[in-house]
Amino acid sequence: MHQKTLIITGMHRSGTSLITNWLSRCNLQIGERLLGSGTGNIDGHFEDVEFLKLHEDILQNNNLDISGLIDVDKTDIELSPYQLEKVKSVIKVKQQLYDQWGWKDPRTCLFLNTYAELIPGAKYLVIARDYNSVVNSLLKREFAFIDQKYMSRKYFSRLIWTHIRRGRRERKFYADRAGDFLKVWVTYTEEILKALKKLSPDDYLVVNYDLLLEHDRTIFSFLTGKWKFALNYFDFKQVYKGSLMSKADNIESFVDSKTLLTKANYLQICLKQYMRNDYN
Repeated sequence: MHQKTLIITGMHRSGTSLITNWLSRCNLQIGERLLGSGTGNIDGHFEDVEFLKLHEDILQNNNLDISGLIDVDKTDIELSPYQLEKVKSVIKVKQQLYDQWGWKDPRTCLFLNTYAELIPGAKYLVIARDYNSVVNSLLKREFAFIDQKYMSRKYFSRLIWTHIRRGRRERKFYADRAGDFLKVWVTYTEEILKALKKLSPDDYLVVNYDLLLEHDRTIFSFLTGKWKFALNYFDFKQVYKGSLMSKADNIESFVDSKTLLTKANYLQICLKQYMRNDYN
């Protein structure tokens, strides 16, 4: 079998954990040590800790938030010679150990040019989700940390928080952060589009998050037929939990910049143009 690498990428809160969980059950090697569960991902993040730590170190070295929730131009992030060698070393070990392997970490979007150079034969599975749903999901997850803090207090304080303060604080939080999170979505989407423009159409598959449940067999057939990954089909419905999916509110009223919203809509249209209808 020829060496096969699958880079699973997409913006935070776009379903990359969900599809990586599914692919691991289809027998794809996605890492020896995986990041566990947390707020917003109760089944686990399915992020290869080695790549995660590499990306966090690079971001920290550039004085950026290690979460990757940043709004900067890709050229502002530099890999030191030492960090570049560490990335090469991890890739080399993976290639020596496995005929086919892959990884997932949303921060990968910020380093797609680097990986394109280091793994020229890699395939890219891009999970795309509309900005309104992504920003909603980020807002809900981040506000949940605030909510947990207040709900851990004594009974009377919890009562005041639940019935008086929570709603007002949540609206303020949304107004304060929605624009910031939308800028992150724009940054990640721009980096994905830059990478797709340089790749051969045969080397990437852009999948709409909303169609994962409906088209799991089609995606599986593409991976095994077109890209020749040796996988065993696992029913996607067994990892998908509809009860965890909440209705997304319209975030536009919380975003002051109409220019930003216009740009996000434009990028969303651009990304949709890379989505295939038949996966053949």
